[in-house]
Amino acid sequence: MSWDFLVPVCVGDLVKTGGINQYVVRDVVPAKQLPSHLTKFKAALRSQGPSCILEHFDTGYSVLQHFNSLELGLKEDTLELLIQVVNGLAVSLPSVLNSTSFSAAERKENLNAVKMSVFLLCKLTESLESLSYRQNIITAPGKGSKKGKGTKEGLLQWDSERESVLQALVQLLQLDIRSLWSLSLVEEEFISCVTCCCYKLLENPTISHVKNKPTRDNITHLLGVLISKYNHLLGASVKVIQMLQHFEQLSSVFAQAVSVWSTEYGVRAVIGEVIREIGQKSSEELAREGSGVKAFSSFLSELSGLVPALMIPNISVLITHLEGESHTMRVAVCEVLGEILVRVLCGDGLDESGRADRDRFFDILQEHLHDVHSHVRARVLQVFTRIVNSKALPLCRYSEVMELAVGRLMDKSINAVKSAIQLLAAFIAHNPYSCKLSSADLKKPLEKETAKLREMKEKLEGKAPVPVIKASELWAAMEPELLVAVRTTLEPTSEEEDEEDGDVEEEKPEDDDRATAVKIAQYLRVNKYRNAVKLCLKARDCFPESELFASLSAITPEHLMDTLGLIFKGSEDATEVSQNLPPTPQKEGDKEGEEGELKKQEMLVQYLKDTETFSLQVERAISVINNMLYWKTTSVVQEAVQFCVTVHEFSVANSIGGVRKMLPLVWSMDAAIKDAVVQAYKRLYLNPQGDTIRMKAQTLVDSLSELIVDASLGTIQCLEEIVQEFFGSDSNLQSTVIQVLWERFTGKRETSVIQKRAAVLLLGMAARAEREVVLSNLDTLCSVALGEKVTEDFLLARDTVITICSITDHVRQSKGAPFRLPQDHQLFTSLTRAVAEGVVMEDPYWQSFMEQAVRLIYFLAESPDQLCSRLLQRSARLLLDQIAEGSETNKDVCQIPDGSQDSSDQEEQVNCVCLAQLLSLCGCVAFWQVSHLERSVSAELRRRRGETEEREEKEKGSGSKAKQAANESAMEEELGLIGASAEDTEAELIRKICETELLAEENLLSAFLPLLVKVCSSPGRYSHPQLNTAACLALSQYMMISPSVCEDNIRLMFTVLERSTLPVVRANTIVALGDLTVRFPNILEPWTQNLYARLSDEVPSVRQTAVTVLTQLVLKDVLKVKGHVSEVAVLLIDPEPHIASLALNFFNELATKDNAIYNLLPDIISRLSDPERGMSSEDFNTIMKQLFSYITKERQTESLVEKLCQRFRTAKTERQWCDVATSLSLLSMCERGFKRLQECWECYSDKLTEPGVYQPLLSITAKLRRWAKLQFKAQIDDFEKRLTAVHTRGLENVESPEMDENQKEGGSAEKTSTRTPLPTKGRQKSRRGQTKPSVSSHSDDSFATPRKSRKSKKPVITFSSDEEEDEEDAVMAECETPKVTTPISRTSRRARLRN
Repeated sequence: MSWDFLVPVCVGDLVKTGGINQYVVRDVVPAKQLPSHLTKFKAALRSQGPSCILEHFDTGYSVLQHFNSLELGLKEDTLELLIQVVNGLAVSLPSVLNSTSFSAAERKENLNAVKMSVFLLCKLTESLESLSYRQNIITAPGKGSKKGKGTKEGLLQWDSERESVLQALVQLLQLDIRSLWSLSLVEEEFISCVTCCCYKLLENPTISHVKNKPTRDNITHLLGVLISKYNHLLGASVKVIQMLQHFEQLSSVFAQAVSVWSTEYGVRAVIGEVIREIGQKSSEELAREGSGVKAFSSFLSELSGLVPALMIPNISVLITHLEGESHTMRVAVCEVLGEILVRVLCGDGLDESGRADRDRFFDILQEHLHDVHSHVRARVLQVFTRIVNSKALPLCRYSEVMELAVGRLMDKSINAVKSAIQLLAAFIAHNPYSCKLSSADLKKPLEKETAKLREMKEKLEGKAPVPVIKASELWAAMEPELLVAVRTTLEPTSEEEDEEDGDVEEEKPEDDDRATAVKIAQYLRVNKYRNAVKLCLKARDCFPESELFASLSAITPEHLMDTLGLIFKGSEDATEVSQNLPPTPQKEGDKEGEEGELKKQEMLVQYLKDTETFSLQVERAISVINNMLYWKTTSVVQEAVQFCVTVHEFSVANSIGGVRKMLPLVWSMDAAIKDAVVQAYKRLYLNPQGDTIRMKAQTLVDSLSELIVDASLGTIQCLEEIVQEFFGSDSNLQSTVIQVLWERFTGKRETSVIQKRAAVLLLGMAARAEREVVLSNLDTLCSVALGEKVTEDFLLARDTVITICSITDHVRQSKGAPFRLPQDHQLFTSLTRAVAEGVVMEDPYWQSFMEQAVRLIYFLAESPDQLCSRLLQRSARLLLDQIAEGSETNKDVCQIPDGSQDSSDQEEQVNCVCLAQLLSLCGCVAFWQVSHLERSVSAELRRRRGETEEREEKEKGSGSKAKQAANESAMEEELGLIGASAEDTEAELIRKICETELLAEENLLSAFLPLLVKVCSSPGRYSHPQLNTAACLALSQYMMISPSVCEDNIRLMFTVLERSTLPVVRANTIVALGDLTVRFPNILEPWTQNLYARLSDEVPSVRQTAVTVLTQLVLKDVLKVKGHVSEVAVLLIDPEPHIASLALNFFNELATKDNAIYNLLPDIISRLSDPERGMSSEDFNTIMKQLFSYITKERQTESLVEKLCQRFRTAKTERQWCDVATSLSLLSMCERGFKRLQECWECYSDKLTEPGVYQPLLSITAKLRRWAKLQFKAQIDDFEKRLTAVHTRGLENVESPEMDENQKEGGSAEKTSTRTPLPTKGRQKSRRGQTKPSVSSHSDDSFATPRKSRKSKKPVITFSSDEEEDEEDAVMAECETPKVTTPISRTSRRARLRN
């Protein structure tokens, strides 16, 4: 073979004349002849094997040339032939490559065959892939067309054939075919041919789908072979980056591929190359759109999850992106760090370098919890959540990260808040401290262990040895002075001898040499060197044979120093050993044991401190998250609910508060929130743990009973919704739970009173789902709770009555015949006896029992009015009997005239508490009697009327159908009129009964009305608090009966509201007057301002009640919103947070009404800035900032700008100027509003010398400049210059070009010396479209009021009114109109605003 096949860069290059011995395609077969040539190709393949490609290459090349015009079957046949050729080469080449006799001709032949077959296969694969992609795009819109279906079927097998191609290439290239090339250098064109085919296949948009996983795996392995064996590392790295920039879906594909290349093929350098390429991208380049930053981010995140350990050597390259502008890259780097911390740098076995890296990475993550971008903050919180869930967070960082997470709860981003809640829940679920977290429970153990540690330290310090300086150190310090003393002693002068005789004591040696040596050492220790030297010399003479003094045979300074040193150091060492060192090894072991105990105690104290700190942070987080339960964002509420469940399961202090607080959300209109709460309560309370059904039932009852104890009525009502759902489901626990509840209630098992009450309430909740639970056991309820011992526990009796109410029609809303019990039923006998006997008792719980009992009587009894009449008679008789017997149960008494009919002047004493209870009973009966008439009686009348009409219709139904059809419309109209007339008649009947019969003289209720009026009108005489409270409440209930009673006593009620000294009376009266306002709005309308006055009550509870009642009245359109609403605005800064939140809720709801707040704002500003109110500027700014946040429409802003500017003219004080200017600065100013502000320059220009006016107006320009365009910014700059000029030099010294032009246009050249310039003439139009007359004559000395024009009315400033909803303006009050002012021309913009 004399030619070589060179892989061309372009397919068309093969037909061109090449170089020497280069293969060139000589014969391009026409498309029509290709089938026959392919047949020859197949035959040659069967006979010659894969080497046939050398002869039939031109046939394959011709298929490529005519690809677009060939049939699909021909293309598939060619592909199948080429796959067989490559597979054949993969089978035949190993024997050739391993052969020792491998000639050059054989090498060239096999090399050409490999090149030709691989070239054709890759190019054909690329062409088929392009064809498949184009046809998928074409057929995608028309999936139902027959043509599309046919085309789709034609390429249906391409996925499997594509895998066959890749498998064949992998098998061939896995062989060591490099030896086919000279010097084993594979040409770059051959590698590029294969890799281009791979990358072409990766460009398929569906490559990342699950169905294409085999294709992805084959491409990955093929590229892995090329990288590991054929030096494609650098090319692959560059190509990965390029394709990620253009194909975002490849991020997960390449992440998987790179991990396989680095692990299975051992090419770890590829990770470094790819990461280095990404790291070299500048922040400016990544910030551009289309830079592939999302793909890079996703790639890095997924790669770190696959091979986190291999990311560490290259992490420094990525960390530089944390300072870049791309938040997406910052997220990716933080996620990479998180994966490394979770899977690599975790545990206790890290070396010093690993710990340093871990701490550095944690510091980086904590820094980015405060990233400027909310997405980064949220993702970093999620990274920390994964770290905590994996238990990879070091204990020393728990407190620090926990504090940061609590701080993120205040984040402005919803996603960050949700992530922070999830992180805190993970902290609690995986905390290393305790399964129960309560700072209160930890306080005592911490104090106890801290005191114990203190005692141990003190004890150990008492036993600690005194630090002793070694003898050698002391000797070295004294040696110079001692040497001088020795020389002086041995060679004394005459003067020194005289001094020594006076200073040195006469020393005598001891009995033995040892004692003498000790004495010498003691002299040395106290710095008596001469005495020591003298004694040493004498001891030499006394003990010549002693070893201690044997060296003094010759008396020289050196010998003497050696002897003294031996004596001192030898005796000092002995002293140290004997005095300071423990004498036995046993004592040394005890000391080590004590130190070990001390370390353990220190660790215990530190553990308790960390646990307490952690629990305090959790409790702080709970208080914040509990407030999120009522946010408007559903996802945040769901996360808060899950958090409350988690903290409750870990028994965190105050966790029950959040569980109860989320309970009202079962009434939420959002189905997701409601479902979250229901599931949370099922998880906490309705999925008990236990071995048997009985144990599960007892656990469930215990948990629900704990929740009900001390719960409010609202909480119990919410819990009913969840428990009712449980009992309504098909749970196998229902019957057992009900059995356990009855056992607890009846006392078959020893239970507390609180558990009895909880049990009976739960039975009532069960009865809502199944009435027979209670109805079949009425006798049991009456005998246990309403029997002879009922007066001993009115709370149990009250809860029992509430439970029985659950079987009434009012609760169950039955549409059939009313379910009622006869009057002589045991239930009513027990109830009336208990209520009547309780009247003459002083039980604090009787009141609540009585209210529920009367309610039950009216709900369940036949003729309840008769029962209650007998009840009142019996109660009054018992009280009169008590008076007659003179039995006093309370020393605190008052006097009332005797109620007997003899009208004697004798006065008898009555117990005030008992009288208050009787009056409460009267008021309750009066209220429920009215309710019974308007609800039960009215509903029964309608039901009976409906039955009568149905019966009549059936009787008429036997008539002629034709006649019925002819008169159908007339009959319907007639029946409609009859129905409406009947309803009006029924309503009139009930109204007449309320007005004439309920309080008639023969009715028992009327007998108590004079007494109620007398007690309420004489608070000085009847000063008992309970009596006063009960009488006022009962009187308000009487006033609900008829308008006449309401009119007669309305003045008395408002007098009580304003003058009563009891806050509870004022609060009750507000609630009562709110109900009366709904029932008799015309009677209460003149008293509206008196209701608003209670908003400034000095008692917080009264203010809270007032704002709650007024909110309901206003939002339900019972009360008109007037200027008095400014009193509600003042509550926005109330010192009580709950009241402030109620006021905020009022305005939030009011803002949903069209223009409501906009119409009220001018009046609110006027009232709040009134000097007589004395409100501080800070409070005014706080209120206005909130109110102006509701003004969002440009039209409203523009109108308010003009109205507020006109306020400058009417303002009387500098403080009012400042308030108006501040209000202007709080508006969300738009371009139109700014132009209006410029047009009103004359209104405020003379006030600009005041800093309080100038600074707010200047802030307007600063806010506008942020978003202003170039042309508009120039106008802002000019306006700011004018403001500054007038502020610094005064209006008189600044010429206004605008004013000069206006004066020229108007033909007036007069100059004025007044403070306020003239307005622009001819700008505003009057209501009739006429121009206002010019007003130019005025005094130079003072302001003058303009003369009235004969042609037009007096100019007025107009403001909005809620009473004229169609109009946005209303005439300003006369008291607000200035008396002396600058001549101005004012007109109404009402007509223009309407349009």
